[in-house]
Amino acid sequence: MEPIERFILNPMTSIEKLKFLKEDQVRTLAKEFGTPVFVYSEKEIEQKCDEALAFPNAFGLQVRYAMKANPNSNILQIMKKKGILIDASSEHEVVRALHFGFKPESIMLTSQEFPKAFEELIGKGVKFNACSLRQLEAFGKVFPGKSVSIRFNPGLGSGHTKKTDVGGVTSSFGIWHEKLPEVKAIVEKYKIVVEKVHTHIGSGSDPEVWKAVAKYTLEYAEAFPTVTIVSLGGGYKVGRMEDEKSTDLQKIGAPVKPQFEEFANKHGRKLILEIEPGTYLVALCGALLTTVDDLIDTGSKGFRFLKLDTGMDSNTRPSLYGARHPLVTVKKDGGVPKSNVEYVVVGHCCESGDVFTQKEGGEPITRLMGEAEIGDYVVMEAVGAYCAGMSTKNYNSFPETAEVLLRTSGEGKLIRKKEPILEIFRNEILVVE
Repeated sequence: MEPIERFILNPMTSIEKLKFLKEDQVRTLAKEFGTPVFVYSEKEIEQKCDEALAFPNAFGLQVRYAMKANPNSNILQIMKKKGILIDASSEHEVVRALHFGFKPESIMLTSQEFPKAFEELIGKGVKFNACSLRQLEAFGKVFPGKSVSIRFNPGLGSGHTKKTDVGGVTSSFGIWHEKLPEVKAIVEKYKIVVEKVHTHIGSGSDPEVWKAVAKYTLEYAEAFPTVTIVSLGGGYKVGRMEDEKSTDLQKIGAPVKPQFEEFANKHGRKLILEIEPGTYLVALCGALLTTVDDLIDTGSKGFRFLKLDTGMDSNTRPSLYGARHPLVTVKKDGGVPKSNVEYVVVGHCCESGDVFTQKEGGEPITRLMGEAEIGDYVVMEAVGAYCAGMSTKNYNSFPETAEVLLRTSGEGKLIRKKEPILEIFRNEILVVE
C-alpha cells in the first residue's frame, strides 16, 4: 500500500465546527435518543425559508419546496406554515403532501415516470408539469383545454458532478428546447392553456448562468401568450464544508429581476417568478449524531480508519458522488480532543464503498479531525437534504435511522422512531417451509 500522504486531498488547515448544535446538546441528545440519529433545527429551517421568500422579483414570487430533499411530515408542516408550496417528484410524494394537509392546487407534480394515478390526482386539482412530449400529449388527451406547466431542457446545465447536473445534452429532464415546434403543435391540437414554463439546470451559483437560463426561459414564455408564471427551478449550491460557499440568493436574483421587467415592458405581461429550492432550505439544518464504534489502522504506510455506528444506509451521498460532509469529534465525557488526526472515516455496512471520506469514484482520502476514542461522538453536519430521504434503507438489514426535531424552544422531539427490526421484513411472504 502506498503512503497515506498520497491520498490526502486538500487537507483542512482548520477543524470543522458544529453548525447549530453545542457539544453539551450533542451528548444530551445522543444519550436520550441513542445513535445514530438525525437532528434537524426548526429555527434554522425557518430562517432558510425566510431567505428564499426574499428572493428578488419584479411582479411576485412563488417558492416551492422540492420535498424529495427531506419529506418528513414535520418539515412539510414547517414549509406549509411559511406559505411555501410543494414540488413533488412522484405521485407518491403527492399523496404524502396531500395526507399532511397541503391543498391540491399548492402541489406541482414534476415526474420522470408518468404517474399511474394521473387522472385522479390532476382531477383533484394537483398542478401538472409536463416533462416530455409523451406526458404533454397524455395530458391533452385527458384534460383538453385545461391549464398545464411545461418543463424545457434549455441546453445547458450546472452541477458539481454530472450526477447533479439536470440540464444539457446529457440530461433526460425536460423537453429538449429544439422541440418547441412540436410542443406548440400538441398545445394547439388539444387547446391546452400553458400557464407556466419551467427550467431547472442543477446545482450551481453562478449569476451569469442563472441570467442565461432566465433569458431562455423567458423566450419560452414569449412563445405562449397564456403564460403567467416562469419557474427557474432550484439547485442552489450549499457550502457544506468550510472551503465551500453557499449561493447568495440576492446575488443571483438581482440580474434576473430586470429581465422580467424588460419582458413586461415589451409584451405587457407581468410574470410571476417561481423557484424550487430543496437543498437550500434544509441541508445545513440537519446533523447526524453517531458514535465511534472502532479504530483500526493498516500499518505505517496505510490508513487510520475511524468506524462509525452508521453508514450508507443513513447517508449514501459520499458513496454516490464523493459528497463531503463536515465531521466533528465530540468527546463523550466532555473536554477537548488531545490532538488532531488524519482519519479515513467509514460506515458500518459490509460494503467497500461505505466510506464517508472519498473522492468521486471511490478513492479514499483522509480528513483532519479531533482525535477520537471508541465511544466518542462524531457529528456529521449538513445532512438535512438528500440523506434520510435518499438513504439505502435496510442494507445489511440495518433499521431506518431515527429523526429528531430541535424545536425553537431548544427541546428535542422524536419525529421518526428507529425502525423495529421486525418491520424491515414485514412485507415478505414466506412460501418456503
